[in-house]
Amino acid sequence: MKILFDFLPIALFFGMFKYAEGHKDWAAAVGTDWFGFLVSGGVVGTAEAPVLLSTVVVIVATLAQILWLVAKGKKIEPMLWISLVLVVGLGGATIYFHNENFIKWKPTALYWAMGSALLVGQIFFKKNFIKTLMGAQMTLPDSVWRVLCWSWTGFFAVMGCINLWVAFNFSTDTWVNFKLFGGMGLMLVFVLAQAAFLSKYMKTDDDHQPAPTKIQP
Repeated sequence: MKILFDFLPIALFFGMFKYAEGHKDWAAAVGTDWFGFLVSGGVVGTAEAPVLLSTVVVIVATLAQILWLVAKGKKIEPMLWISLVLVVGLGGATIYFHNENFIKWKPTALYWAMGSALLVGQIFFKKNFIKTLMGAQMTLPDSVWRVLCWSWTGFFAVMGCINLWVAFNFSTDTWVNFKLFGGMGLMLVFVLAQAAFLSKYMKTDDDHQPAPTKIQP
């Protein structure tokens, strides 16, 4: 359920973009009537309307996530706060300036923020945040925890670069598809690779069972 909760804003962004892309006149009219006061010049054109409406949706969805967690008395993870700051800041710039390039930077900024947090923790504070998050669920040698930390750091760095490459070398429609399916697909492949790597270090219940006593005849 958590992964669905985390990806909800992205899914809503995708859904709104696809609908607005197929109904550009409607999207432009809604954008102008409802959000014209947020836009420089007060008018939303058909070209930028899909991404502007999608940006509004993702901002609202991220805010709703935080409000729901607060209402339930649940802890809000730091990355969700960072995501909110980025989506409001870069999304707001996209809406005001009619420029989709700002929101295209958001995934990269979030990936690099997460990678930087792992890097700073490992180098400057000698703290492995991957171990902090997952240490209660599994027992691993410190060397393996370090490998996990560095591999996630590298993954986030690479994902940030891939997002920029897709965003500024392909159409916005292609980028939106990649944002949902490409990002999730690469994440799944990486997690499965990590699981395969960890499998040889994981202890099973059989590892803790005492050897059977040999009965002498």
